[in-house]
Amino acid sequence: MEFSNKLREFAGRIEVVKTHLTTEEGTKTSLVMPFLQLLGYNVFDPTEVTPEFIADVGTKKGEKVDYAIKRDGQPIVLIECKPLNSPLETCQCNQLRRYFQSTNARIGVLTDGVRYLFFTDLDKSNIMDNRPFMEFSLAEIDDGLLPELRKLCKDSWDLDATLSAATELKYMNQLKRVIAQELQEPSDGLVRHFASQVYEGQLRQDRREFFAKLLKRAFKQHINEELKSSVNSLIATRTEQDQPQEPETPSSIEAQAGRLIVTSDEEKEGYLIVKAILRDTVDVSRVAMRDTQSYCGILLDDINRKPLCRLHFNGRQKYLGLIVDKDKKEDRVTIESLDDIYTHADRIRAAVDFYQD
Repeated sequence: MEFSNKLREFAGRIEVVKTHLTTEEGTKTSLVMPFLQLLGYNVFDPTEVTPEFIADVGTKKGEKVDYAIKRDGQPIVLIECKPLNSPLETCQCNQLRRYFQSTNARIGVLTDGVRYLFFTDLDKSNIMDNRPFMEFSLAEIDDGLLPELRKLCKDSWDLDATLSAATELKYMNQLKRVIAQELQEPSDGLVRHFASQVYEGQLRQDRREFFAKLLKRAFKQHINEELKSSVNSLIATRTEQDQPQEPETPSSIEAQAGRLIVTSDEEKEGYLIVKAILRDTVDVSRVAMRDTQSYCGILLDDINRKPLCRLHFNGRQKYLGLIVDKDKKEDRVTIESLDDIYTHADRIRAAVDFYQD
């Protein structure tokens, strides 16, 4: 199984065990150690992964960092663990920072077992930065970070490549946070910047509030339009084999229990969005749509026993049915528009793993 699929399978198991984890020890045993094993390290070999690693720092003696990953007898990664769902604030890693300064390790990690904050010394040599250069979350796996995480695996350890990418990652993440904040609540400076390009009058308080609300809506509409454009472009370039089989009539109609089943345009579009999401996970020719009276099912290999998700679009409120385990248990979430399907892309991809041999 590929590295990314192993991570997603592990992330799916976290949902099952997380309610039982209330202590730091539980987090380390059930989450952190298995994660290190996924990276290829033998957590039961203290010459490779040393628990309770001790390095005397100044006047502080006997302090311990939770784990040190070693290479050639020297620590290369220091890991400080906190209980699951702990706030991973900068003040939480003072101990990690002291150890970082006293060893040859160039990577420090602060984690609660789900979120992993990766630090190095970009700002000042041998002094751990206050801000992480990368944050990886098993709750919402970012495919774009997988190549960087792969560099930290035992069989592909590449410190030089990691450090060279760290500067870009660090500032890219900070820019993304700023952009997210601006999209959620545009700052006064941003509102004035955009308003000045479309409005010639004096920007009084009431006008500023007007443009702030308008800017939020404009951002959202633009993003949605870009997503739709990307999907349409992807569909247009697909081969004939990958194209969904459209019926000759406007609606796909079949008789079932004496009632008619009509596949709506929204269900067809939802099906295409799911195929677009899965294009890098599975051969999309295996992704099929089968409509029923109560929902439109998206299946793997057109087999009812292999549901990937379900589109509940028949009522006034739309729901997306997400498959959460091999028993086909469904988690039904509300969606306001078809674009909301993209926010659940990771969980849709994870469903494929339930049916892999």
